[in-house]
Amino acid sequence: MAKRAREVNLLRLIDLLQAHITPALCHAAFRRVRRTERQRAWTLHALVQFWTAVILRAPQALSQALADARDEREPLFPRIEATPEAFFQRCRDLRPAFFAEVFQRFTARLIDAVPPRYAAELAPGWPRFAAVVVFDGSRVAAIAHRWKLLWAVRAVVLPGCLLGVYDLGRGRCRGLHFCADAAASELTRARAVLAELAPGTLVLGDRLYCTAAFFADVHAHGGWGLVRRNRQLGLRKLQRLRKRPYAGGLLEDWLVRAGSGVSAPAQTLRYIRWRRGGTRRELLTSVLAPTQLTAPEALALYPYRWSIERMFFDLKAVLNLNRLYAAHPHAVAMQVYAAGLVYNAMRVAQSEAGAQVGVPPEDLAPAKLFPRLAAAAFRYLLEQEIEQQWHRRHPRRHPQLLRRRRGRWMRAPLAILNVERRKGRRRKRRYCPARRQWKSLAHVRGGRRFTKLS
Repeated sequence: MAKRAREVNLLRLIDLLQAHITPALCHAAFRRVRRTERQRAWTLHALVQFWTAVILRAPQALSQALADARDEREPLFPRIEATPEAFFQRCRDLRPAFFAEVFQRFTARLIDAVPPRYAAELAPGWPRFAAVVVFDGSRVAAIAHRWKLLWAVRAVVLPGCLLGVYDLGRGRCRGLHFCADAAASELTRARAVLAELAPGTLVLGDRLYCTAAFFADVHAHGGWGLVRRNRQLGLRKLQRLRKRPYAGGLLEDWLVRAGSGVSAPAQTLRYIRWRRGGTRRELLTSVLAPTQLTAPEALALYPYRWSIERMFFDLKAVLNLNRLYAAHPHAVAMQVYAAGLVYNAMRVAQSEAGAQVGVPPEDLAPAKLFPRLAAAAFRYLLEQEIEQQWHRRHPRRHPQLLRRRRGRWMRAPLAILNVERRKGRRRKRRYCPARRQWKSLAHVRGGRRFTKLS
């Protein structure tokens, strides 16, 4: 019994996807963004199922995935009697707003599915805020297939960029926004996303968000901000709230006036500075009451901003978002949002698995857990299909293969899923000079017709 308790259930991912991604959810999402829809072989639900299966199975190409779906070789892919040309036309014609709405509705259903278990050491501060989220942007991978209109472009062409909103306590992507213009301003897109947050939300950001305009927008939507100081933002000290030794250094808490008032109204903020020798940590926050967010808590909270960088790594490296199957921005957006759906379901499964075996969910490595979750989903649907075929041939018999769930493939021992701690110094990332020369597809002559409808 104790041995069974140290094993992780691998069927939770497919259970979440099957329970929440339904035709009713797809229909409600489509009615939210459009009114009418012509009947097609590739229905809305089938399209979402297909892209979700692409994330789970990571085929070599979309043509291979379509052939597997047509020949019924893959139980994860929907059975569609249509040509590959019909699928690609469907991806070109359907705007990304539908997939974005499906992602938002699916994420909303998972918000209250499990309690916040990630970053448990910060749990005493969760009741003071409606949520603690992290903002950051990232660009998607380059277009590998060179279209004819790109032959004369020497730079690397990017089909779009992302803006992520990571929920620190629940450990999932609360918001994922795709923009077909890879050169679009991250700060401008982030300010537009603030309206989607609940009042009382604490927003973490890097130096890019250290502007008076961003703090003004956060305050206008009833939230608070905590960012790293950017010295381009001028500060005028008003009052020193506290000064004391802390962690071998000196911790100061000031009330300051930030901004010149030219481009945006000047903001009253708290300036938190910790110094020890040549090491310095400087933060700005709009939480003016030290009882709501103390200076030591702010210093301990800000390093968790790196969690969103880990989220982007999992999306790109673990869920194969570094490889784009199509170059059209609409198809790229579909793959991005499908990866977001699978990522959130995986994080819920990871949270429940950690609670089941009695360890923090961060101790389970997504790079080890996700392949086993995907393989278990494939095996589960394959046996489900076999049982249905057997039942059609023998309608009076009930094998109950899946109800017993005694297969070893349905569980995995905790020992093979643990995170391997880094030993020694961190390896330096290789730098590619070609990364300097990139260009957005929206800025390529002829490429605007693909992006202006996004």
